[in-house]
Amino acid sequence: MSIGGGIAVYFVIWWTVLFAVLPFGVRSQVEAGEVVRGSEPGAPHVPGLRKKVVATTIVASIVFVFVWYMWTWLDI
Repeated sequence: MSIGGGIAVYFVIWWTVLFAVLPFGVRSQVEAGEVVRGSEPGAPHVPGLRKKVVATTIVASIVFVFVWYMWTWLDI
């Protein structure tokens, strides 16, 4: 796998994992009881994006190492 190919594969894995992680632990404004006037009541009360980006990076890195291993050593 070339460096450009590795970056592309990591990018795809990272975004896929991000979209899988985004819904975890989200409480809507209605569930929290604090609806901001003029906003969607179903919008997240506290999205916690920093934690999710860190978790996404860790999980995507683990998945990428597995994919790289399969691609390089097992020649799949």
